[in-house]
Amino acid sequence: MPRHSLKPIQVQNAHIGDTSDGDGLFLRIKPNAASWVFRYTSPSGRRRETGLGSCNRSSVTTAGESLTQAREAAQEARKLLRAGLDPVDEGRARRERARAAEAKERSATKATQATLRRCVRAYHEQHVEPIRTTKHGAQWINSIEQHVPPSLLDAPIDSIRATGLLDALVPILRKVPETGSRVYQRLAAVLDAAVIEGLIAVNPATPIRRELHKRAGRRERGSFAAMPYRDVPGFLTRLRTADGTSARCLEFTILTASRTSEALTAEWSEIDLSARLWTIPAAKMKAREQHSVYLSERAVELLRAQEGQHDRLVFPSTTDAPMSNMALAMCLRRLGFKTVTVHGFRAGFSTWAHELGIAQPGAIEAALAHREQDRVAASYNRAAFLRERAALMGSWGAYCTGQPVTQTDGTLVTDAAVIAFRGARRAA
Repeated sequence: MPRHSLKPIQVQNAHIGDTSDGDGLFLRIKPNAASWVFRYTSPSGRRRETGLGSCNRSSVTTAGESLTQAREAAQEARKLLRAGLDPVDEGRARRERARAAEAKERSATKATQATLRRCVRAYHEQHVEPIRTTKHGAQWINSIEQHVPPSLLDAPIDSIRATGLLDALVPILRKVPETGSRVYQRLAAVLDAAVIEGLIAVNPATPIRRELHKRAGRRERGSFAAMPYRDVPGFLTRLRTADGTSARCLEFTILTASRTSEALTAEWSEIDLSARLWTIPAAKMKAREQHSVYLSERAVELLRAQEGQHDRLVFPSTTDAPMSNMALAMCLRRLGFKTVTVHGFRAGFSTWAHELGIAQPGAIEAALAHREQDRVAASYNRAAFLRERAALMGSWGAYCTGQPVTQTDGTLVTDAAVIAFRGARRAA
């Protein structure tokens, strides 16, 4: 047993310096503090000391209580030494374990409180709203909150598993494939952010990507509801007899192979009729890059007919705002085309241009504003395809109005012929 030498009164009256209590325990007095230290030889042979806490010397009673506590702590340190452990190292490891346990508890509490819905809204506020228009930002979050089951949205994010996510998304993808794909991509981004924030260990959306489309079923050709390109000229002839701004906007959308939102929000400041060019700002583009659209003769003619209807918008609604996203779809339905989608005309343009060899694939993809992964190549291609893209859109406009297109060898072809040529009607 350790032999102790100090009494409570001695602890209270000790002077500056170290006073031994025996067997490695010392009372250390400094001008403004008093504490206990334990000196020892570690199992590795090093001389070390560890603090055992402060000493309260306000009275003989408190000094005695502090002395008792210090002796008990020193005795625990001696037990560790007999077991071949270093008290300093063990104390540091114990503190690390306590900190880790506390952090784990905080993380678990945070994850329990963080539902998928809250994470979606936080991600939308931090990453979507700053770069998207108000309209596009609302579409982003609505696509999730209107289609994902509440039982999944309101579940703690750390409780979401791949199988549960798969079961929730398959019905959406079957019912509305395009929306289902967007919802999956957006949830995957939200869950990636949750991994980074430490709310979950792994993203449950990652392993289900292939299985999701497999269970939803492969789309049959034509299920995207793209009108066959051979039917487009006849359809446009009929469309021109329809009244209303939505009919004009739909024709413009088809002639320019643009997205619905881009045409609906087109502004006069973006259009140069003399140069026959429509420059869409990056903020309106899906790839967030400025895009130039070359205007065919019919597209220019259509735009001139729209002049004077609104100071800002090319295709205004009855209010001082763009038409709704459903305006063009409803125009199609009124004409009796209930299964054809507006976006499908982009697919029709792509099929026409690729199958018939109207232009190089790169020029066709550039005209559709499809983003190229290689930014250096993308920069080069945008410059290299300027003339060919102008010729491509001119040929599409001619095709859509039922005019013959001239091949590079001078041969005239009609929409009824199989066109096999490149760079028709190149700009001078």
